[in-house]
Amino acid sequence: MQFNGFDANQVDPNVVYEPLPAGWYKAVITTSEEKPTKAQTGSYLQLSLEVIEGPMQGRKLTDRLNLNNPNATASEIAYRTLSAICHAVGVMTPRSSQDLHDKPLMVKVKVKPADGQYSASNEVAGYEAPGKPVQQETATATSSGGATPPWKRK
Repeated sequence: MQFNGFDANQVDPNVVYEPLPAGWYKAVITTSEEKPTKAQTGSYLQLSLEVIEGPMQGRKLTDRLNLNNPNATASEIAYRTLSAICHAVGVMTPRSSQDLHDKPLMVKVKVKPADGQYSASNEVAGYEAPGKPVQQETATATSSGGATPPWKRK
């Protein structure tokens, strides 16, 4: 392959990012696209989000909503997530996914740990309106040696 005069001095190199820390981030949906499922039995709505405030400003996230899926539970979860997004951005009857673009919302991010095949990554776990108070992550409740996790209490 010929590089036809490519000059790496003229192009910013890719930056490898670690996953965002778990928590809430103010973001906007920047793009959305319907894509077929891997099994070709339905489709999902892929949302691209961008953090718009704070030290992580500019970082990107992706969420996928299985709106058209033969698994009824998967579709129900996706429609509930879509409803949460609509409530968060104040667009209750969108005509298309583009009606949800560029409107601030709060996004709850989780860190999905690395497994043998994939590196650690982020997962979108919820949406809220920007002015609504959100509960911050607290890892101390179950990790403080003396506290008994709720599921182990009698």
